[in-house]
Amino acid sequence: MINLRFQYKHVTNFLSEEEINLMQEDVDISHSLLVEKAGKGNQFLGWIDLPAKMDETLINCIEADAKAFREKIEILVVIGIGGSYLGSKAIIEALSTPFSAFQTDHKNPVVLYAGHNLSQDYHSELIHLLDKKEYAILVISKSGTTTEPAIAFRLLKNHIEKKYGQQEAASRIIAITDNSKGALKSLSEKNGYKTYVIPDDVGGRYSVLSPVGLLPVAIAGYDIRQIIDGACEMRKACIETSSLPDNPAACYAAIRTSLYRMGSQIEILVNYEPSLHYFIEWWKQLFGESEGKENEGLFPAGVDFTSDLHSMGQYIQEGQRMLFETVIHVQKSKHLLSVPNDENDLDGLNYLAGKTLHEVNDMAALGTSLAHIDGEVPNLDIFLPVIDERSLGELIYFFEFACGLSGYLLGINPFNQPGVEAYKNNMFALLGKPGFESETEAIRERINEE
Repeated sequence: MINLRFQYKHVTNFLSEEEINLMQEDVDISHSLLVEKAGKGNQFLGWIDLPAKMDETLINCIEADAKAFREKIEILVVIGIGGSYLGSKAIIEALSTPFSAFQTDHKNPVVLYAGHNLSQDYHSELIHLLDKKEYAILVISKSGTTTEPAIAFRLLKNHIEKKYGQQEAASRIIAITDNSKGALKSLSEKNGYKTYVIPDDVGGRYSVLSPVGLLPVAIAGYDIRQIIDGACEMRKACIETSSLPDNPAACYAAIRTSLYRMGSQIEILVNYEPSLHYFIEWWKQLFGESEGKENEGLFPAGVDFTSDLHSMGQYIQEGQRMLFETVIHVQKSKHLLSVPNDENDLDGLNYLAGKTLHEVNDMAALGTSLAHIDGEVPNLDIFLPVIDERSLGELIYFFEFACGLSGYLLGINPFNQPGVEAYKNNMFALLGKPGFESETEAIRERINEE
């Protein structure tokens, strides 16, 4: 049984129950295409069954490697870009204290990231830090040739081998890559790196419930079995029926598609817990790369409330009416903290004395939703009982299934990303990559004309 709850009562002023129910037939068709793996991009639908088919031997291996690393390193560097790092970062940041780097009793490795940008300063400062720390590398790439992570791995491989020697360095590197081919696979075999497989039928942005996401989360010290269990429960709810009242992901997909057809161009994912910031970043990549093609798709944006109410709040309240919000609510905090009474009450806050910050945060969320609804911004609500491994497993699968379903409702292939190649080809041409000579000449002429 799932704990996540999806609610749409704050959208009925804009979209009636009858209009929502009109989506049922389209949802039935799209659901069938997804579950039966008969739609566009069906060669990349392995993620649908991933949590249910997770092999016990694989889980044990992940847990054993994680334990071994935890006992000898202070820092794990995850090298990857897009879905190769965002999923694990989303989970780890959600479960961590924001101040763990300053806690002297913090027993598990700190997870840092590389290869998700091309900043010289970022990677230089990371290497400088690693000079003084015990560390290991987890490099994630199907091909091993994606520019950003490949450069980062070349840099860090050079560093770790100089620091520890080739043999010890090899024991501190794990590669998650293709089963049989690619530059990273070949390098791993040559140097003796431990490897895990990225399934052929799972794309990067849907890979968080594979070793891609689970291994770094386990090394960080969190319970991957609970994540898998939560995802399994949500999977049952999603695949067993396409009924809108009974399938929360289908209902979410149907309503967001209806709002899109009515003219909404932007969906804003809202959180009221800072620990969910990177979950929003993962969600943005999932939906942006899946839906944004063929001149279709909602633009996925995110905000951290209440902070962003003092920056983006004005626009959301009174800007162009082309957006709606999906709000993640966390019903129970990990800690208890109440507003104290002050004898002088100069700030006028004694009316809050005795109330917990969670109560205040909840009322801020409700008040904001009501204000935005009055400002003609529809609101959808997702309720989690608490931020823990199981709830995050549910939430991940909820969004993955809804994303696949939404893509099919739009009539596009939600599992490819042809537009990503455009910047790469220009970059290769500008850098003089062999085989891009004609593109180099053309782009230089274009630049000179401008």
